[in-house]
Amino acid sequence: MKILVTGAAGFMGSHLVDYLISRNYRVIAIDNLSGGFKRNINPKSHFYNLDLRNKNKTINVIKHVKPELIYHLAADATEGRSQFTPILCTQNNYLAFLNTLVGAIKAGVKKVVLISSMSVYGNQNPPFSEDMPAKPVDIYGISKAAMEETTRVLSQVYGFEYTILRPHNCYGPRQNIADPYRNVIGIFINCMLQNKHFFIYGDGKQKRAFSYIDDITPYIAKAGFLKKTNKETINIGPQQECTINEIASIILGHFTDKNHRVPKDLKPIFLPDRPQEVKDAFCTDEKARELLGFKQHVSLKEGIAKMVLWAKKLGPQKFKYLNNLELTTKKVPKTWRERLI
Repeated sequence: MKILVTGAAGFMGSHLVDYLISRNYRVIAIDNLSGGFKRNINPKSHFYNLDLRNKNKTINVIKHVKPELIYHLAADATEGRSQFTPILCTQNNYLAFLNTLVGAIKAGVKKVVLISSMSVYGNQNPPFSEDMPAKPVDIYGISKAAMEETTRVLSQVYGFEYTILRPHNCYGPRQNIADPYRNVIGIFINCMLQNKHFFIYGDGKQKRAFSYIDDITPYIAKAGFLKKTNKETINIGPQQECTINEIASIILGHFTDKNHRVPKDLKPIFLPDRPQEVKDAFCTDEKARELLGFKQHVSLKEGIAKMVLWAKKLGPQKFKYLNNLELTTKKVPKTWRERLI
C-alpha cells in the first residue's frame, strides 16, 4: 500500500511517518518546511518539498504517486493568531486541503484521514463530545470545520472513505518550540531554556487537555485501516484536563535553582485574555476507546519531563515571528506586538 502523509516534516506528521515506515509501509511524504524541519524527514520516505497551496503542482504530484490512503496533517495550527492572519490561515488550511483532496479524488484515493481540531467545538460546555455541533469561534476553527464538512460532501459524491480525527493539544519531542504563537508547553520550555520568564494570558485557570505524541500516533495510524472508523468523527486524546497554571508549575519544576526554588525572574507574568480564546477546552475519549482502543500511557508529568529532556538536548531556539501580521491593531496580544519572548 502506498500512503501519503502531508505535513510530514512537522511535529505530528513526522512521528506518523516513522510509525508507518517501522511497519513496512511505503510512505510518500509532503511538506513545504514552513513549520517543519529537514531533520524530521524520515530518509526511508519519498519526500516532496511541496506547498499545498499550489493547486497544479499538488494535483500533479498526487496524480503521479497515486496513494491509496492519505493522512492530512499539514496545517497552520494557530488558533490564537488566526484572528490576525485570517487569509494566511485560510490558505494554509482550507485551500491547501481542497487542493489535496481534489488531487486525491482524481488519483482514485480509497481513504482520507483528516486531522482536524477540537477548535471546531468553540466555546461550548466541555467535555466536548462528537455529537455536538461545530460552533467555532476563531478563524482556524472555521477552516477546520469547513475541511470536515467538505470531506463529508465530497465523500458522498465521489465514494472514497474517510475518518476525521480531532486531537487535543499535542506536545512532545520535535515540536516547533521556536513558534511564539502556539504550543503553550513548547513556548514555556523554550523561555526557560533562554533563562527568561514566560507570559500567561488571563488568570491561568483556563482548562485544557494535553496529549503526549507517542500516546496518539499509533491511533492516528490505526484510523486509516479500520473499517469501523469509516465516515466517523473521533476525538483523540485523554479526557483528563488541567489548568495552564498547573502546566506552568510542572515546567518550572524542571528549572529550579540549587535550592530547588524557582528563581524570581523566571516566574510567569500574567496578561489580559487573548481575543476569542476559549476558556475551557477538553473532550470525551469514549468514542476513541470504543473504536480505536485508545489508552493513555504517558502521564502529563512524565510527558513534560520527556519533552524537557529533548528540548535541553536541542538547546534554546530563537523565537521566529512573522514579518507582518495581516491585521495589526491594539488587539494583537502584547507578547506578539512587542515581541517579548
